[in-house]
Amino acid sequence: MSDAATSDALEVMPIRRSKRWHILVFLFPAFVVYTAVMILPLIETLRLSLYNVVDNQSVFVGLNNFKILFGDERWSHDFWNALRNNLIFFAIHMCVQNPIGVALAALLSLPKLRFVAFYRTAIFLPTLLSFVVVGFIWKLILSPLWGVAPELLNVIGLKSFFAPWLGRPSTALITVALISVWQYVGIPMMLIYAALLNIPEEVIEAAECDGITGWSQFWKIKLPLVLPAIGIISILTFVGNFNAFDLVYTVQGALAGPDGSTDILGTLLYRVFFGFQLQLGDRSMGATIATVMFLIILAGVSFYLFIVQRRIRRYQF
Repeated sequence: MSDAATSDALEVMPIRRSKRWHILVFLFPAFVVYTAVMILPLIETLRLSLYNVVDNQSVFVGLNNFKILFGDERWSHDFWNALRNNLIFFAIHMCVQNPIGVALAALLSLPKLRFVAFYRTAIFLPTLLSFVVVGFIWKLILSPLWGVAPELLNVIGLKSFFAPWLGRPSTALITVALISVWQYVGIPMMLIYAALLNIPEEVIEAAECDGITGWSQFWKIKLPLVLPAIGIISILTFVGNFNAFDLVYTVQGALAGPDGSTDILGTLLYRVFFGFQLQLGDRSMGATIATVMFLIILAGVSFYLFIVQRRIRRYQF
């Protein structure tokens, strides 16, 4: 009896698992680097937005910097202009880049299409190029003096439609946005393409048995199943556009001309924080603009995570 009781006790004794301290050891370097590069600068930016320099001394002013940014004529005109341009910049990407990416992914997923690897590589290749190279090349292409765009339009009989699009306030922002679309359309294409390939074959076969084929199959079966991927692409587009700076700076310079027509929050932040030409830098107001950008992005991401993602989660397998 004693042997049986001992064996039963050994069977019910819980197994003690060793603590995996090595996980913390491997995570610690990444945590230190991320804290030093991201967390601490973010905290310092938020703190700096609440202070201002008075008589060469940093003084706590609370939300007064935001009041000046939104209401003072010296700052509000440039800020609201940059915010409006940023919203237009984002809308063009959402309405042009992402639908084109979805359409290209749908075409590349066709089983009978040949040279898929070549098309996929060619479309994704501009994404790998430096924004400096892309901006410089498109400035050369669209130049009315030595660009190739007028000659190409002349070949097809549309030279009369050519105009210095980057030099006109009415078309400069749209032109820069379309250059950005050309460069980054490969990202939504690849994400949607991967999502389409991840759809189980059983679902496609069941749809074909019900007579749903071709584009009808894409709209009724495939598109609802890739909505989670489209949601991720949308929020990445939102974050990327409200952090945009490099391409506009390369194509139009820090002043984001002509007449501020391509000025977005990123270029405004650059001029205010670091100064430009005769304009002196203002760290407090620059931090205030950066804080507003952070809050806009935080609001957009929170809206997606807590509202949009919950609605589309039911489509996931």
